[in-house]
Amino acid sequence: MEHLNEKCGIFGIYGKDLDVSRLTFYALFALQHRGQESSGIAAADGFHLSCYKNMGLVTHVYNEETISNLKGHIAIGHNRYSTSEGSHLKHAQPVLAKNDILALAHNGNLPSTTALKEFLQGKDISTEDANDSELMTKAIAYYLEHGDSLKDAIVKAYPLFTGAFCLSVMTKNELAVVRDEFGIRPLAMGKINGDATVFASESCAFHTVGAEFTREVNPGELVVVNDKGIESVQIKPAKNKFDIFEFVYFARPDSKILGKLVYEVRHNCGTILAQECPIKADIVVPVPETAIPVASGYSKALKLPLEMALVKNRYIHRTFIQPEQHSRDLGVKLKLTPLPEIIAGKKLVVMDDSIVRGTTSRQLVKMLFEAGAKEVHFLISSPPVKFPDFYGIDTPRQKDLIASHKSVEEIREFLGATSLYFLSLPGLIKATGLKEDIFCTSCFTGEYPIDLKEKAKEVSEPAYQKAEKTLF
Repeated sequence: MEHLNEKCGIFGIYGKDLDVSRLTFYALFALQHRGQESSGIAAADGFHLSCYKNMGLVTHVYNEETISNLKGHIAIGHNRYSTSEGSHLKHAQPVLAKNDILALAHNGNLPSTTALKEFLQGKDISTEDANDSELMTKAIAYYLEHGDSLKDAIVKAYPLFTGAFCLSVMTKNELAVVRDEFGIRPLAMGKINGDATVFASESCAFHTVGAEFTREVNPGELVVVNDKGIESVQIKPAKNKFDIFEFVYFARPDSKILGKLVYEVRHNCGTILAQECPIKADIVVPVPETAIPVASGYSKALKLPLEMALVKNRYIHRTFIQPEQHSRDLGVKLKLTPLPEIIAGKKLVVMDDSIVRGTTSRQLVKMLFEAGAKEVHFLISSPPVKFPDFYGIDTPRQKDLIASHKSVEEIREFLGATSLYFLSLPGLIKATGLKEDIFCTSCFTGEYPIDLKEKAKEVSEPAYQKAEKTLF
């Protein structure tokens, strides 16, 4: 309910005799869940590179004229999520290099940009007010300007990128994608009619554009597509630390990641929750949308009725209209409407994917009791989020994460729930059917696979855990 926000979704396509800009629009529409702040498309025809980007949802940003003006056989696209730094067009992507020599779309985050800034400043290239995506664009563009091919420019700049990244990069005649060696963010590859090559943050975009999934881009791999064909370069050995939160919340249920259908993983989470925390209740109620397959798995395992007793307003998106005090108090009521006819007098098992600050979950519990619920048992399909993310998720500061300073019982008291249970980390791993060592679980464990460098000082052991240690 109170979700962590993914920063970006990216797409890339190289296809002669295809309306690549239009296909990119449809792909970005399928990836809308990964970014609702701004959207952009860059296209090239071998001679010229053009770009259009603006604030808003995909359907609001583009029209027939803007798509028709983006001509060519190469295109990349980008959706961006709102972040704590605010919402401005200057943050929209793709990022264009000087003289439109290069366009770049980035999903992820570099916790440290020191190496990039030192490199660029050493070349007398300004780094003022530039974010990590813009710095990466400038570094690759530097090598291009000095005669390197796109492949060589990326290979040379790659060691400067200290963090999590999936990049879709294009010049006027080439398309390239590259993934960090840990593979923290997802990136899939596909084909249209066995000829055109496409890349997307999630495979769900392929169905929308009529593409067939071929494989995932490997961690540490660079793939370049041009008129000579496809070339793959393994820049660094894969270390495989995929962000498990993609399975918990970010990815669409119809996407396949690491060979697993996201829907089935979430359904498995519900089955395992039923084993870990069976509750004698009247109905199981999911918080739409992510928790629906979780609730299905739980209800089937315990033979409890599944009821869609919370109706979601599907047209709720980020708004720039400032609420007055009464509107602030409405909170979760803007997003969800309970059905008292189904809820009243019943013991509820309510399923959600995570608790972040806890404020909207608290409002939800209150709302369910006001609708007549006899008991509200709150079950979460992931472990407590105790640590901030630095790899491309917009998380609050650690002190604002409720699980970083409250125990499970203290969170239950804050929410006002009858009971509260979080899926165990071993249970979550088991639900994926994959090995634990291939995952990044930093939000739960505080174990960060990529060195945080100067950001490390922003992370501390949860306060209540320190208190518990002093008792022994």
